[in-house]
Formats: sequence, C-alpha cells, structure tokens
Amino acid sequence: MCGIVGYIGSMRVLPVLMDGLKRLEYRGYDSAGVAWIQDGSVQRVRSEGKLVNLDRALNGIRDTSSSIGLAHTRWATHGAPSEANAHPHTDCTGNLIVVHNGIIENYFSLRRELISEGHTFKSETDTEVLAHLIEKHLDSDLVEAVRKALTETEGAFALGVMWHRSPDMLVAARKQSPLVLGVSEGECFLASDIPALLPYTRNVIFMDDGELAVLTRDGAEVVDLASGEKIRKASQTITWDATMAEKAGYKHFMLKEIYEQPQAVLNTFRGRIIPETGEIILPEIKLSEQVLKKIRRIVLLACGTSWHAGLVAKYWIEKWARIPVEVDLASEFRYRHLLLDEDVLTVPISQSGETADTLAGLRIARKLGSPVIGICNVVGSTITRESDGTVYTHAGPEIGVASTKAFTSQLTALLILALYLGRIRGTITKQEIREKTDTLMDIPAILEEGIPAWHEQSRDLADIFYNRTDFLYLGRDLHFPIALEGALKLKEISYIHAEGYAAGEMKHGPIALIDRRMPVVALVPMDHVYEKMLSNVEEVRSRRGVIIAFGEDGDEALARVAHHVVTVPHLKCRDLNPFLYTIPLQLLAYEMAVARGCDVDQPRNLAKSVTVE
Repeated sequence: MCGIVGYIGSMRVLPVLMDGLKRLEYRGYDSAGVAWIQDGSVQRVRSEGKLVNLDRALNGIRDTSSSIGLAHTRWATHGAPSEANAHPHTDCTGNLIVVHNGIIENYFSLRRELISEGHTFKSETDTEVLAHLIEKHLDSDLVEAVRKALTETEGAFALGVMWHRSPDMLVAARKQSPLVLGVSEGECFLASDIPALLPYTRNVIFMDDGELAVLTRDGAEVVDLASGEKIRKASQTITWDATMAEKAGYKHFMLKEIYEQPQAVLNTFRGRIIPETGEIILPEIKLSEQVLKKIRRIVLLACGTSWHAGLVAKYWIEKWARIPVEVDLASEFRYRHLLLDEDVLTVPISQSGETADTLAGLRIARKLGSPVIGICNVVGSTITRESDGTVYTHAGPEIGVASTKAFTSQLTALLILALYLGRIRGTITKQEIREKTDTLMDIPAILEEGIPAWHEQSRDLADIFYNRTDFLYLGRDLHFPIALEGALKLKEISYIHAEGYAAGEMKHGPIALIDRRMPVVALVPMDHVYEKMLSNVEEVRSRRGVIIAFGEDGDEALARVAHHVVTVPHLKCRDLNPFLYTIPLQLLAYEMAVARGCDVDQPRNLAKSVTVE
C-alpha cells in the first residue's frame, strides 16, 4: 500500500516523480503529493483524490529546473483522506520533507512528547511524528538525525527524507516495508515498487530490513541502520516488463496478495498488542467500557467472504466474551423485523466500506439505537464515517476480485475484538489472552514458511482435478466457515460448482452426491471434534469419494484414510487454526483456475465492491 518515488540527478524532477506515481497507481491510494528543493527552499504540492487533481494543482510550475524531490501516493491508515493528511509531511520549519509507508506503532506517545516540547502538528497521521522527531535530532548531519529518530520508533517503515540544507542528498530507510533503489549514470532513484523505475533504469538495489541508504548523483551508499557500518549491496538487473513488475513478478495479483498475507496479518495486529504483556489496545473503537459491558447481544453484518469471517468470529466471541452472536447476511438483514436497541452491538464487516447492503443494514441499526463498530480496510469510507468506531484491517489495496488478504486481515481484527471484549467483561483471564496473542504473533512467520510448500502441493492437486465439475467441502466447528470460504473461492475463480457443508450435515443430503468422480475437501485439525471429522472422512471413503484432506503434521490416521493430504503445523492455541487452513484452500482454488485458463484476477460477472443492491 502507498507509493513512494524519489529522484536525484540531472533531469527535471517533476515529470519523473509524476510518471513514477502513475506507474504505482495499481497499489491504490486516496491522496498524493510531491516536494522538491528549488533555489535553497522546499516546495510542496498535495491534493486529495486521484493524480489528476495533483496534476491540476501543479499546473504552471511543472517546468521547475529542480532535479531532486520526493513524491507519494497515500492509502490512509491514520487520519481520513485529505490534503492535510497527504504526504509529503514537514517539520515545524517546513524545510524537512518526509514520505513514509508503514505504521508507526508508538506514534501517539511520541506525538504527545513532541507537542510538550513545542512541536506543532498539522495532520492526523503517524508519519508526521517522524518529521518532527528527525527535526528534534537535526543539527547539521541529516543521516545521523534520521538514524537517531528511527531508534526511538517502533513499527514498520519505508522512508524517504529530504532537507533544504542538504540539497544534493536523499536519505532512505527500511524496516518491514518494501523499498527499492534505482541506480544509473549520474542519478539515483527511490521507490516502493519496481514499476516506477523501469522507464529510467533496470539496475536496482533491494533494501533489506534495518538498512539506511544515502542517495546522491554519484550513487547509493547503504549502511546498517543501528551501527552505521557500510553494507556492500550488489545491484540486480530487472528483466520483467511493466505489467509483471506491478505484480512483483507474480503471474496474477491474486497470487501476489495470497503471498502478502503474512504481512497483512502482521500489519493488522501491529500496534494493538503489547508484545511484552499480550495486552490489547483498541482506542479507535470510541465506545466506553461501560457501554461495552452492557452489551447483551452482538450482530455481525456482512456479505460474501466477509460473512464467512463473521461466522468464524461468532465462535471466538461466544467462547471468550460470552456474548450471544448472530451473523447476518446484510442482503437479508434489513428485510427482517429487527430486534435492536442500545444493548445490541452491530459490527458491519466490509473490505471496501462501501458495500451497499452492509451500509443499509448499518443505517437501520443506528436508527434503532444500536452502537456500531465497523471492521473495514479503507480509511474514510462510508462505513467508517457512519460507525461509532472502526477497527481497521490495514491489509492494503487488494486488486484481485476474489478476496484473500482482506479475509485473513478481517479474521485478525475480529480475533482482537473478541479478546478485547472478553477482557473488558472479565470472561477471559490475562493468561488466556496472552496465550492467544502469543500464537497470533507467531502466525505471520508460520504462514511465510508454509505458503511455498502449500503452493507446490496445490499445483499437483490442480493437475489431477482441474477437469472435475463438482466439489464438496466439509468442516466442523471453527472450520465449517473455512469450508464455506474454500468452496466460494473455487466457485468464484475456476467456475467449478462447489458447496461447503458442516460435516455433521453430510448425511442430511449431500452424501447422496458422493461417488468416485466427486472430490471431497475435508478440514481435519486435531481438535476437540477430530474423531467426529475423521468418521465423516471414513464415510466419504466408503462411498468411493476422492478425499483431499487438510490436517496437521504427523497425523498418520488421516494419511491412511485420505487419498491426498496437505498438512499445516500444530499451533499452541488451536482456536487460531483458521488462519492456517484458509491459505492452502485459496492456493488450491487459484491453481485450479490457472489450469482451466480462467481470468483469475477478474472472474466473469463479479465486481470487487458491490455498491448497488
């Protein structure tokens, strides 16, 4: 999410910056801005909305002779989309420029400290903290000031910095957010993704976490952010075309977004869990603990994939917060005789924040007096504006129509909300919360390690089953919604008929469909319903169904009964298993669609956001 472009060289800077931003538009954004140094002073132009607005604002000054500058397209995370919140940001003097991708976890405490020291803030963003923090340490050495500021910073960043007293230098730094340098004769480039660089150079240096770079017309020097020691970095030659570059080398945006899920999960819980204690912080809810303690029922309101996330959350909330939960399809919700009041919490779930049915349900709930907490990915969207508070998912833009990283980010946000409600209501102990948050913090690394192997197994399965016409997906308890989601993914992108069922319902109808041509996808974790699930698998086998089982490492019983087995690691807290079972099913659907020659990113008849009923 967000796009960074920087340049220092001999060309006029504004055409380079604007061209770079246009090549990063696919990443999604809601505001944009540019800054450059001209005759010893910093010039800055920003605008809300699309680049055409920034283009219009630059009319008349596009021919500046400046050859150093920074630019940014912003996907809002802290503060609504607006010109004031758009990057680049400045310090109190207006002479120090910062662009930033990522999330500064401790921005609130830093902001409070800086204000007490006399700094004046002009935006709601976490990024502006970095500008003032660098200003605090700035004497004459920009690089050292950036290093000192970042030692006080917690979170993720891809950073570009420029100062009017160092007009021949750009400074960049990276931690857990992508940043790439471009090098060419007499010039250097900085970008958050390769497409911005391709018209000018194919020689790039990929920055790693914990690195700082100084860019001049003579080249790029990379040092260790902590020690300042020089790091030798070899440049690489990019052979991708522009389209492939947008996808970071992946064949489809959907596949890229599947691989981005470890980072999306991390971004969603980052700053909301204190690692040392496991304590959960959700100030953005904006409902008092007194109000939340009075809640006697919760309504989760969603459509499609978001509805499946709500079904998983129902198990979590009822178990940990001990509040009855109903999960409603938003398209049906408003046609019922609704029993809502101030003691019923409504939680609309939407990636875009503009889903028509979900919005309509939210408005009815508000009219009936129900407090509303939204779960949403897009800051400033209608759902976030009309809710009392919002838990943002921070998944970043999702280009593929079939939702992947938005779903796992919604699971993350809903998990955190469930634990937060349990803590407030005293229905879960601190130790239990710590157990679950510890497991959640392990999830990104587990997913990062597991995805390549799951992908390879999915290719093998697709080679065998791509020409089948029907699939049955089975799961129990927490994994019933994941079975529904897996079946939906297969339908959406491969056009194969698939149905998800609670495994205990198999004998109430679907078992009649099972024969030697019917693949049955079974989710079989070794949890409290393992024996029952294993019995269901045996029933499928006895009717000659072809079993594709997803289970835990080392499950020999499952290996004996299933025809094909994909395994996931054992988690300390199995309540979080849905994260592990979701992604292999996404990859299976993806590879089936590829094998059938389907348009994976834009499946027929579907739209990314359903904004009309």
